Amino acid sequence: MSYVFAAPPVVSVPVVGQSAQFPVRHIYCVGRNYEDHAKEMGFTGREPPFFFMKPADAIVVVPAGETGSVHYPSLTKNLHHEIELVVAIGKGGKNIAAADAAQHIFGYAVGLDMTRRDLQNDMKKQGRPWCIGKAFDESAPIGPITPAAQAMGVEQAEIYLQVNGQDRQRSHVSKLIWNIGETIAHLSAAWELQPGDLIYSGTPEGVGAVVAGDVLLGGVAGLGELSIKIV
Repeated sequence: MSYVFAAPPVVSVPVVGQSAQFPVRHIYCVGRNYEDHAKEMGFTGREPPFFFMKPADAIVVVPAGETGSVHYPSLTKNLHHEIELVVAIGKGGKNIAAADAAQHIFGYAVGLDMTRRDLQNDMKKQGRPWCIGKAFDESAPIGPITPAAQAMGVEQAEIYLQVNGQDRQRSHVSKLIWNIGETIAHLSAAWELQPGDLIYSGTPEGVGAVVAGDVLLGGVAGLGELSIKIV
């Protein structure tokens, strides 16, 4: 088949212990999925989960042990960090039961949901979609994917982020309002999940602004660390 211009390359993420890469299809993100983060954003309680998306080419892959670069994006004066456990789907399905969700998980990674908070808030006030605040270039840094069999205990793991060596976010994945199985159940009721989908599962409290020159170091216990510099 010929195309009118060169087709873009497949976006992929390295897999720990494997030479083969994980090809990315869709990026789904869960909003306000830790109670204390929901409160700091002005909300309370166990509201029904809601989702937004980022394009696959928003990914910035950061190899283990390296520090990646993320450019400070245009149009914003309030770029925020959000550290997240990322779930990589290896087996598709629709209307997946929470109890069966583990069968669909290929592995886990550490990710950042970078957010143009001022633009997001402006869109919220106007009742408009806030893709411009979330789905911009380089807004989804991610580290290597650890296969599920090597990531035992991840749903109770510590999750954290430091900026320039100082703690900003520190919590545990067990504090998710909707756990991984429940999230997959809700998500697969709305979309048929496919191999290659990534789910950014939500961020704990402590989100805040970063500026050019800042170095972010985040991690989920058992999955290694993700380091980026804002340039």
